[in-house]
Amino acid sequence: MPTPLRMPHPAPDLIGQALLDYQHGHHAAALTVQCSAAEDEPLPAAYFFRTLLAMPELERQALDECRGRVLDLGAGAGCHSLELQSRNFTDVRAVDHSAGAVQVMQARGVRQVAQHDIMAPRSADERPYDTILLLMNGLGLAGTLEGLDKFLVHARSLLAPGGQILGTSSDISYLYEDEEGALVFNLNGPYYGEVSYTFQYKGQAGEPFPWLFIDASLLEDAARQAGYEVDFLGDDENGQYLVRLTLAGGFEPTID
Repeated sequence: MPTPLRMPHPAPDLIGQALLDYQHGHHAAALTVQCSAAEDEPLPAAYFFRTLLAMPELERQALDECRGRVLDLGAGAGCHSLELQSRNFTDVRAVDHSAGAVQVMQARGVRQVAQHDIMAPRSADERPYDTILLLMNGLGLAGTLEGLDKFLVHARSLLAPGGQILGTSSDISYLYEDEEGALVFNLNGPYYGEVSYTFQYKGQAGEPFPWLFIDASLLEDAARQAGYEVDFLGDDENGQYLVRLTLAGGFEPTID
């Protein structure tokens, strides 16, 4: 199943440790990701440091769709922010909950970096954003369906008039197919896309944290309910899709 590549970081900061190790030359650094809905799989730290040519097509497409002031949420090692800076975007703010990730981004030259989670309020002197990026299954940062509803409301306070959210997620219903291809869900249980993850690194195990993989239809319903226009920009062979959520009123770029 798709690995959650942008995620909360419970103490200890295992993903931050792995990114710092890679930054310091330990290029074999890799976490083990345990999931409640799938088998364990490795997550190489190198993936967070990839350049444009190594990015999946949906990520490259999302970067092409960016405009104005950009807020890169769950930025990891800052690969998307650095690419936007190389394209002469002058106002890109990269945010991650991991202290180690923040250190790595600062060392790599990301000009605006902050450490906090996706629900942190916009400060009084912080201007709104034209684009919010949530890539690498980034919509999963919401954790649950309820968390997504809360984030979509919160994001309105972060966006300028006509601003957009560019995010990716995946439909993991295929994990619940029987031998004949029919879907088998526990109708009395939680939504099938609400899963739990745990990181392991260098013999340490983090605390479990929630992650959301939301199917496109359910996302569209939630986004429209929160007052967004919804435009699906593409999908891939792994069931991942790119969506643009836009506030009503059209794009009006922020002015310095």
